[in-house]
Amino acid sequence: MKNTRIKNALILTLAAGLFLMAGCSKKDTPGQTGNPIVDPPVIPPVDAKTDVTMWLTKGDQSALLAKQNIALLFSTATNSNTTIAVDTTITYQSIDGFGFCLTGGSASVINSLPADKKDALLKELFATDDTHIGISYIRISIGASDMSAGDFTYDDVVSGTDESLAQFSIDKEKTDLIPVLKSILAINPQIKILACPWTAPVWMKINTLGNNGFTGGSLNTSYYDAYAKYFIKYIQAMKAEGITIDAITPQNEPLNANNNPAMVMQADEEANFVKNNLGPQLHTAGLTTKIIVWDHNADRPEYPIAILNDPAANPYVDGSAFHLYNGNISALTTVHNAYPAKNLYFTEQYTPSTGSFAGDLNWHLVNLIIGAPKNWSRNVLEWNMATDAAYGPHTNGGCSTCQGALTISGSSVTRNVSYYIIAHASKFVRPGAVRIASSELSVTPNVAFKNTDGSKVLIVFNTGSSNATFNIQFNNKIVTSTLPGGAAATYVW
Repeated sequence: MKNTRIKNALILTLAAGLFLMAGCSKKDTPGQTGNPIVDPPVIPPVDAKTDVTMWLTKGDQSALLAKQNIALLFSTATNSNTTIAVDTTITYQSIDGFGFCLTGGSASVINSLPADKKDALLKELFATDDTHIGISYIRISIGASDMSAGDFTYDDVVSGTDESLAQFSIDKEKTDLIPVLKSILAINPQIKILACPWTAPVWMKINTLGNNGFTGGSLNTSYYDAYAKYFIKYIQAMKAEGITIDAITPQNEPLNANNNPAMVMQADEEANFVKNNLGPQLHTAGLTTKIIVWDHNADRPEYPIAILNDPAANPYVDGSAFHLYNGNISALTTVHNAYPAKNLYFTEQYTPSTGSFAGDLNWHLVNLIIGAPKNWSRNVLEWNMATDAAYGPHTNGGCSTCQGALTISGSSVTRNVSYYIIAHASKFVRPGAVRIASSELSVTPNVAFKNTDGSKVLIVFNTGSSNATFNIQFNNKIVTSTLPGGAAATYVW
């Protein structure tokens, strides 16, 4: 009997233990009953196998330089779609790069960021790996531009003149511009830098209009030699800071008297300055800095042609630079046809604070990112890299509606339309690339390049309002893609 009682007690104890174990196995969630819930395993997305990668920006901003996870495979199949034929056997100009104008105001708002955020932002802008946009060309001002907090040159005097340039100093740039440039060069030591003045020192000018002489006026012929020396001292001073100036233009917008700062320089004046002063002084100083003339709108191609027509000025001139506030981008080809051995550059275009993302994306992609290289430009630069939330800093009378590629407010950074305009090229088309042939199409304008590593890049914009389906043809094979209306795409293979 005792053994039976012990046996029954053991059975009851075992049963109770099993019951308790079953209770403990349930997930400890209020009201939870039944089997325990087990989270499903996280399965990372698998990139589609593709021959061509596609990066997309839509006018409605639902895609912003977004890599598309789709299969774009070349095949020998045929269809009736419109075709963009890309041909690497037909080559045009080499490419120097894509980027922005790093104004003094841009440098100041970038430099105002907390150190960690500033470093991360500059890496995003100038590094060349997969997660950054690889800006490869920048333009800076010699002295103040209209997007500086105030007017200044590097030789301002209270009264009289300073022909020996004894008071020349770039110290005003050591607060923001030079530190930012040094940070950029640490990321990309090969970046090209173009520099240009908005005005000469006021004491060198005659017939000025206002803003204490910084607006309007022209260069007094008595000071041509001193002004050339001013450029030499600037290039040497920047070099002493570890900053190489690849090229200069003698004057920003030389037919615009009304900006602040500004200075007028007619074509014959610029030719005389280049051939008699600036060119010879650069040569004597042993400097290889390029001279690029004009640096103004495409409505006056006769201006750079007049300088290039001057047999004494021509040898000193590397090429001509353009903006597109007036005129047609095809004017660059007019200059190229007149002087095919001379280079062409596109150095400025703003996006207004009053514009729309979709409208600016359309106009700038078609006319600049596609249009300028298709008309022989070696680069494309958008205007101001960064502004504060009030579209500043700017001078009194300077641009008050110039939207930066970045808006910086405190530690916050907003990426605006021109960021994506430039990134669609800068991220993929590297310095040393060459433009190659691609079909001329009205609804899907495009431009193609071949990088030094052999990769091909095709940039396409759909000017229509509905989807455009087309073929990309290369080496007798095609891949078919659909691009939404009002969207930009960069294809790489």
